[in-house]
Amino acid sequence: MTPSDALLQTDLKSLPFLHRGKVRDLYAVGDDKLLVVQTDRLSAFDVILPTPIPGKGRVLTDLSNFWFKKLGHVIPNHLTGIAPESVVSAAERAQVAGRSMVVKKLKPLMVEAVVRGYLIGSGWSDYRKTGAVCGIQLPAGLQQAQKLPQVLFTPSSKAPAGQHDENITYAEVEKIVGAQLAAQVRDVSIRLYTEAADFAATRGVIIADTKFEFGVDAQNNLLLIDEILTPDSSRFWPAAEYRVGISPPSFDKQIIRDWLETTTWDKKPPAPTPPPDVLAKTSAQYHEVMRLLVNDHG
Repeated sequence: MTPSDALLQTDLKSLPFLHRGKVRDLYAVGDDKLLVVQTDRLSAFDVILPTPIPGKGRVLTDLSNFWFKKLGHVIPNHLTGIAPESVVSAAERAQVAGRSMVVKKLKPLMVEAVVRGYLIGSGWSDYRKTGAVCGIQLPAGLQQAQKLPQVLFTPSSKAPAGQHDENITYAEVEKIVGAQLAAQVRDVSIRLYTEAADFAATRGVIIADTKFEFGVDAQNNLLLIDEILTPDSSRFWPAAEYRVGISPPSFDKQIIRDWLETTTWDKKPPAPTPPPDVLAKTSAQYHEVMRLLVNDHG
């Protein structure tokens, strides 16, 4: 796969355009469905990079579809089963093939359902400052990347575009969505993470943490939406290289983040263009976790 195969953004004329996010382009399919296209865009530090990662959108789509099917017994999701190629013009099929899904239009909950099995990232930062993560007090003396005594539901707010999500307490989730939905989101998120982590462990992959998003239909039924358990929404570590006390290498955009940290960039748009070898290594990481989780094992 070469950079010329990469898709930075779509340009579909056969459907009404709705929104361009950090990674996904959204179009309306009638009044009750959406076409979600996973581009090869990559954001780091909440800024979209000028260069796409070849094949990234296909990996995100394939992995999400794999997990939606595998975890469908836990909670319904937003997939419709309609082929994306069938809702666009013949000339536009190449833009959506292999990287899109037609989904139900739902009302998204304004909460990010973050689940942590290991102490890393913003959770590790919070713990070092306060001894707690999202208001959950933890034992003293835990180390970076240590497996947590129990899986934690550590939600965050859904920030407007250009702003950072912020960790919030469970009580704040109850205020945003109500006590009943909050409990359902928490319990389902922990179950989804636990089942996925147990499966990934058999493939030599640790899922350190992940983020789920949910929506509700007209009857207020909870459904799983967005993408799930991809390198964009999760921290995947190779089990063979895991050590407590250090931040393990991960199957995601950490290579890009590390490169950006070596530059003088102020983390405001526009972002600098990573060199070809950094882009290629990042693409390889996305494809490798896909191979480990899905392709090698059917």
